[in-house]
Amino acid sequence: MADSAHLRGFYDDAYSLEPERAERYARWRALGAVGKADHVIALCERARLRPASTLEVGCGDGALLCELHARGFGGRLVGVEITDAAVAIARGRPQIDAVARYDGGHLNEHDRTYELGLVSHVLEHVPDPVALLAEVARVCDAVVVEVPLEANVSARRAGKRAHAAEVGHLQRLDRDAIRAIVTSAGLLPRFELEDPLPLGVHRFFAETHRSRAAATIKWAVRALLHRLAPAAARASFTVHYACLASSSAAPRP
Repeated sequence: MADSAHLRGFYDDAYSLEPERAERYARWRALGAVGKADHVIALCERARLRPASTLEVGCGDGALLCELHARGFGGRLVGVEITDAAVAIARGRPQIDAVARYDGGHLNEHDRTYELGLVSHVLEHVPDPVALLAEVARVCDAVVVEVPLEANVSARRAGKRAHAAEVGHLQRLDRDAIRAIVTSAGLLPRFELEDPLPLGVHRFFAETHRSRAAATIKWAVRALLHRLAPAAARASFTVHYACLASSSAAPRP
């Protein structure tokens, strides 16, 4: 991708924080990996897919692959990442079989090398999500894609837009947009799910009793609205969307 050098620099900085902040964000990524792993396993169970090999593109520090390993899921676990700092962290995790840096555009793998590909919270960060996903689809039989749906009232607020830019979000997606990306990459979404995020995520950065109480109320209201009126919830605030997609009638058994 034309902007891969810029992205590498941006995320190298993100993984090179001072120790206290680095430790806190490592815990944040580990917490997020729990929900991501829930989604991967739930979608694969619905597809009756038990992969013997899994490639995560944009694996970051390897938190998701480690969580899958802890659950005995995914078979041989491999990650690729564009940032040297994240690759160094992920390579130090014995739960992951292999980690490599890649250029953000081309995967040095033969077609259909892996039974499952993971692209979790990556497509919103790249300038050409269709091209990236198509390359993942080339080397993987099935792909689990996860993104935040940020085309909503809450995410349009100035503070939220600034935060999204701060963490490198280039795309603001809704369900139609991510489905269009998936199909344009030559895939069909077979199974889908949404998550308004658990209480632990909402409370992670809350440091006082008052802020924790506010986060709890926020979580309860959002969870209830999403359960009763998911379309209204998507239009109001950010939920996470995940799908398992493949280019054939069914993933390889």
